[in-house]
Amino acid sequence: MSEPLWRPGRSRVLESNLTRFMEEVGSDWNVNVPDYSALYAFSIAEKEKFWQSLKEFAFVSAETWGLPVLEHGGRMPGARWFPGAKLNFAENLLRRRDDADAIVFRGEDRVRRRLSFGELYDDVSRLAQALRQAGVGVGDRVAGYLPNMPESVIAMLASTSLGAVWSSCSPDFGVQGVLDRFGQIEPKVLFAADGYFYGGKTVDVMGKLSEIRPRLPTLQHCVVVPYTRAAPPLDGIADAVTLAEFVADIEPEETIPFRRLPFDHPVYIMYSSGTTGVPKCIIHGAGGTLLQHMKEHLLHCDIRPNDRVFYFTTLGWMMWNWLVSALASQATLLLYDGSPFHPDGNVLFDYADGEGMTLFGTSAKYIDAVAKAGLRPRETHALATLRTMTSTGSPLAPEAFDFVYRDIKADLHLASIAGGTDLISCFVLGNPIAPVWRGEIQTAGLGMAVDVFDDEGKPLRGGKGELVCTAPFPSMPVGFWNDPDGVKYRAAYFERFPGVWHHGDYVERTAHGGFVIHGRSDATLNPGGVRIGTAEIYRQVERLDEVVEAICVGQDWQGDVRIVLFVVLRPGLTLDETLISRIKAHIRATCSPRHVPAKVIQVADIPRTKSGKITEIAVRDTIHGRPVKNTDALANPEALALYEDLAELAG
Repeated sequence: MSEPLWRPGRSRVLESNLTRFMEEVGSDWNVNVPDYSALYAFSIAEKEKFWQSLKEFAFVSAETWGLPVLEHGGRMPGARWFPGAKLNFAENLLRRRDDADAIVFRGEDRVRRRLSFGELYDDVSRLAQALRQAGVGVGDRVAGYLPNMPESVIAMLASTSLGAVWSSCSPDFGVQGVLDRFGQIEPKVLFAADGYFYGGKTVDVMGKLSEIRPRLPTLQHCVVVPYTRAAPPLDGIADAVTLAEFVADIEPEETIPFRRLPFDHPVYIMYSSGTTGVPKCIIHGAGGTLLQHMKEHLLHCDIRPNDRVFYFTTLGWMMWNWLVSALASQATLLLYDGSPFHPDGNVLFDYADGEGMTLFGTSAKYIDAVAKAGLRPRETHALATLRTMTSTGSPLAPEAFDFVYRDIKADLHLASIAGGTDLISCFVLGNPIAPVWRGEIQTAGLGMAVDVFDDEGKPLRGGKGELVCTAPFPSMPVGFWNDPDGVKYRAAYFERFPGVWHHGDYVERTAHGGFVIHGRSDATLNPGGVRIGTAEIYRQVERLDEVVEAICVGQDWQGDVRIVLFVVLRPGLTLDETLISRIKAHIRATCSPRHVPAKVIQVADIPRTKSGKITEIAVRDTIHGRPVKNTDALANPEALALYEDLAELAG
């Protein structure tokens, strides 16, 4: 494509946080940073100066900062950012106390609520006092088994205000999935909702909670948040009280006594997907998480005070943690819990119009589903305030870029972003003052020394390779839980290329300085020794009107690997030889002969994780007769049965 899909207008560039930041960096350090590429180069070559400028630009509050900015900067892992700093994560998210909206909440079409910044502060104060009275202190773990609702934000902020560590799962997790996570970190308090709404149905959680509670022996308190009913039954759940009972007779303090702790003090414990075994418990530090999120919000997403920020997420996905940090930029959180297609596919666009949404965050699969449903929000909704749309979870296909600009909004910064739970942020993401090119992630994140390596660990300037980061950044994990010597931590990221973070994405650079992600490295196909990213095939096959979704794996076959493509078709359609030939011909014409699958098989469903990512490895293990180690990490584990003992794969 010779022209970008979108260019920011001059006023948008001049008014952006990024332009203001470039001016401040130039003035503070007497350097010339006229554009993003110059700023990026500065952020890598002078990383200490960059992060120092960022924390001042973002007005991050700390008791002390101290010097140096970076200790052991040549070590990876082993570098320490702001080793003399003492701060509190929650304090930086609760800097406002006025009557403007802090949180707006919609629970499908059942619940609507809003809290002002002042009300949020008071609710956090009350709950923090109750937790303190319950014996929660520095380093204790507090767990949330909750929908994406205001009480989840309040519980996290109250916990972290005390120096406790927050960890969460969404209530659609099964009993074993919760125990695989919370059982490792031994929480002192568990917050859980009585149920949730999805697709117009009420889903009860109390039964699962009654099984979970006795199998978490470190729990001293189980706090139940009524959501689907006014008075949930607590019989048979030890130490259970409602949230109202837990904070009864406690008045808000004039000022919350935030516990300020070292920069690397744990704030969150996150979890790997867990589809290849018990999930890794990834510990993230307060300072690094805060700085990284504020950088991405302020500079890459251009979030400003009073903006209204939405992400379609659950508490089982790191995008919830990312979303909540927008409070630090003095923005309003727009929370939604439930199905994004209830009562119909317009519900989130109705929300955008009704609440003046400025940032619409979602997944590539949601955008594809809206397109497949034939919706054209540009014709049915004003979307007047919407400036930015972000997409993550899987690569955003070029056709999805077309759809957004044609059928959602023409004057919109569309930012495909990618990173992960491992860094609780992004390696590659958007640039609000640069053009958007079809099918491309715009840029590497500021301060992130992103590169593409070949299999020998040498930088590539063209072609596809491994996404790596060659220098430390503040939101690297503090470590893994129950990994005192760091053996598991180093093996996870630094074993492939010593001293370099190996992320596991198969990518290539573009001529515009952007990136295209071709899938996960561990799911890369390798027929005849040629590496093929699964996303390349998905982009093409899902363009066909008959195909709703697809998953592609490699099957060991006669000393090599053959490509097997599974497709979910539109309701009422059946895969026949004519459609198989058409699928193969389309892939051959748009990809290459090597991309053409040896087998195309129709399935009714595709297994996916709780955050909506399809699971190639689980399918690959299933067709080879290998056990999938942790099916409870899947949102729909029953779908794996569709891939067992298939006659089509026996010959």
